[in-house]
Amino acid sequence: MHKVVAIDGPAGSGKGTVAKLIAQKLNLTYIDTGAMYRAVAYATLKNNIVIDDKEAIVALARNCEIDFKDSKTYLNGEDVSHEIRTMEVTKIVSQISSIVELRELLVEQQREMGSKTDVVMEGRDITTVVFPDANYKFYLDASVESRALRRFKENQEKGIESSYDEILENIKKRDYNDMHKEVGSLTRTEDAVYIDSTDLTIDEVVNKMIEVIEV
Repeated sequence: MHKVVAIDGPAGSGKGTVAKLIAQKLNLTYIDTGAMYRAVAYATLKNNIVIDDKEAIVALARNCEIDFKDSKTYLNGEDVSHEIRTMEVTKIVSQISSIVELRELLVEQQREMGSKTDVVMEGRDITTVVFPDANYKFYLDASVESRALRRFKENQEKGIESSYDEILENIKKRDYNDMHKEVGSLTRTEDAVYIDSTDLTIDEVVNKMIEVIEV
């Protein structure tokens, strides 16, 4: 089995940024599983599929080719890194990712990715469902207010329109949905190293993780 670094945690805890830096420093392939669900959510909107039509969404996902290259997300060969971060996608991604058949389909793809090369993978159920036997497991957390503020600043930098209050409310809803999913719910495992990033810089979080990985 290839080396797998698995990082779980709630929305806005900094998983993506941390995972990218670890991938660069340790020469691992970075896989953003949340972006996979966002890509399907974006495709759902683009194809005018009703969000309650689970069968149509799963059928659509079967024909979606999702790839990662240079920290960018590609859907059927098109760079959709910006499109999948809009508030329209953010509002429906938690509901999309709750579809059991869709999770099974994407988890299969995620495992396949991890079987081909050394990876750092982040999401909600990497340490519990996708790679329960991962070499290194982390649970990255932070207060809901700090997570909302980070996401607000990120959106400002990317030119994505959203208010702090709107983001805070959305993150609270996503936390509830993520923790109460029928399959792949956000759970902190006993063997995952817990890191609260509320008062830590990104570099401090990265260094803590690398210390564990390189022991």
